[in-house]
Amino acid sequence: MSATRPAAEAAGEGGPDRRSGAGRAVALLVLTALGALIPLLGPAAALHGTGEAAAPGVGGIGLLRAVLFAALSVPLGELFVRGLAGRVPGAPAGRPRSWAPPAAGAGFVAALALASVVSAGDLIPHGLGQIDVGGLYGSRDGKLALLEVNGFLLAGFCALSRRPAAQAWPLAAVVVAEALRAHPATEHGPLTGAALTLVHLTCAALWTGGLPYALRTLGQWRGDPAGAALLGRYARVALVLLAVITATGVCSSLRRMPAATILDQLTTTAYGRTLLAKVVLVAVVAVLALWARIRLRRAPDPLAASAPARGEVIALGLVVAVSGLLTALPLPIRWT
Repeated sequence: MSATRPAAEAAGEGGPDRRSGAGRAVALLVLTALGALIPLLGPAAALHGTGEAAAPGVGGIGLLRAVLFAALSVPLGELFVRGLAGRVPGAPAGRPRSWAPPAAGAGFVAALALASVVSAGDLIPHGLGQIDVGGLYGSRDGKLALLEVNGFLLAGFCALSRRPAAQAWPLAAVVVAEALRAHPATEHGPLTGAALTLVHLTCAALWTGGLPYALRTLGQWRGDPAGAALLGRYARVALVLLAVITATGVCSSLRRMPAATILDQLTTTAYGRTLLAKVVLVAVVAVLALWARIRLRRAPDPLAASAPARGEVIALGLVVAVSGLLTALPLPIRWT
């Protein structure tokens, strides 16, 4: 009896932790499923009454883009926060387990699926016979799609290697490819648009992927004052990232919707409506970030800031889903 009692006590002590971990996993799955509904069901709502027509499979393409953006954000955010944690004086050596390998796998699958769409002439392929892999090398979009596929593949190998920081290079190549893809050569001033998207996407990935890893690190450093220092460092950099994201987002929007027409197009075009939803979500994220920062300053325990910060993570996930939908919708008419 004395031998079984400690085992029972140990099981009792571990039970709540396992239950809480299972609860978080279930909550994550539910939120992921709800987030996936945005690009899948969003096109019908965004296009309703606009007179615009979207390409076939726009919901699926929007979902793949959202997965690709999330797969970029997770490893870049981890590398960013690991760098911040390394500069915290007296920081514990422990770090949360990396999510970079599965993120690279998800990004590879999403990029491969998007490349198959490009190879089929920007249509959803319904069979292997419609996929022309060799044709990808003959077009600009095809080469960029292949670059993204190879970038995620190489990033996955780097994440599993002894030098996981090396994955920053192939991930940077994916960001460049995505920025160039979003601004074809036929566009007016494509290099300017690509530069704006490059900066916007990089800052958004660091912010979106960095916060979850910062919270996971904070939980692992529970009770250590280095946790508050890390969250404070992240909050200061996140403020700069938000300013850059806002500035580049406004500039990109004005390039596609001139100031004289932007108010009309925000409500009468699918792109404008989705952009407006994204702006509202970013505003919610900013409020939650400010709330978390205020609680961090006033509360002796940095975990007190985790509640609004976790809400910020959920809102950022919704922003990623809306961003995926935004890239799949038809661009607004540039009225003159």
